[in-house]
Amino acid sequence: MAVNLDKPARWKADVAQSVDMYNDWFMNFAPEAFRSTRILATKDVEAALCSTGNMTQMSAAIICEHPEILPTLRMSTCPPLAVDRLIGLSGVSANIVRSLEKKQLPSRISSELLELELGRIVAVLEKMRDPDIFIWLGRKKPASDDEIHRAATIVADRLCGAVANPIIRNTQEKRQLAVIKSWLEVRGYRQILSGESVRFDSMPAGTFSFRMNVPVKLEGGMKSVNIPVDAVVMPKSARKNELPLFFEAKSAGDFTNTNKRRKEEAVKMSQLRSNYGNKVRFNLFLCGYFDTGYLGYEAAEGLDWVWEHRIDDMALFGI
Repeated sequence: MAVNLDKPARWKADVAQSVDMYNDWFMNFAPEAFRSTRILATKDVEAALCSTGNMTQMSAAIICEHPEILPTLRMSTCPPLAVDRLIGLSGVSANIVRSLEKKQLPSRISSELLELELGRIVAVLEKMRDPDIFIWLGRKKPASDDEIHRAATIVADRLCGAVANPIIRNTQEKRQLAVIKSWLEVRGYRQILSGESVRFDSMPAGTFSFRMNVPVKLEGGMKSVNIPVDAVVMPKSARKNELPLFFEAKSAGDFTNTNKRRKEEAVKMSQLRSNYGNKVRFNLFLCGYFDTGYLGYEAAEGLDWVWEHRIDDMALFGI
């Protein structure tokens, strides 16, 4: 039985309420989430500055010893360098730079060649160091603690700015799952913890789990992968061999990205149903900018949803 997908007459009103709810959250809580991440990033930047003598002693050996500092060094130039721009300027293999971005050294490369390539990266970074941030460069007096902290905060801002959307999205997802958890527990449901090692298809009635892996075989059946599902709920009224309900927590701060990525949920549902049949019930938990175009696409694909501002609709799924 459909809950929201077959009720287009109220979609526009729901979209307006959902946008208002997201904007209210963003204004009141997103700045704190960003600041908390920036505090952690500042500590990482200060550590990177320490290992490079406050940007005065960069070398291939230092990057080799601390590959995790490359993002900090990229954000320490004028202008800050994106990964692809650094690859283009240095002429270094993309594989090497992308490995360093993952905080690890590339494999299958001789130490001599690695040192040569890292030297090319250092040459670019040294030439483009931002003197307005590292004001002690070129002077005899060493950097003071206040100057180092100020510089680290600026670089941390740049780092966080480059990943601002993921920071906000991850914080919002945690909040959404907490809302679902609270709603379920009030109704007597119990969360299955990671240490219990319960598969999705053997969950006891009246239980739920977050970020549970569901194994599926890809086309051809030769390869198996795990599909992570944000929230998995086994209704109290579940019968033997009944599959749990799947919910994907989705939030968005603009309409453009949601419509660009609207196929992702349909693909995930298709993969689940190709393995477990039409008894798979895959739904969305929405908060934010999801317009009627997005909703119409998902409805056409057979996906239903619950709006966070009307979370009691979850009960209509038999929970």
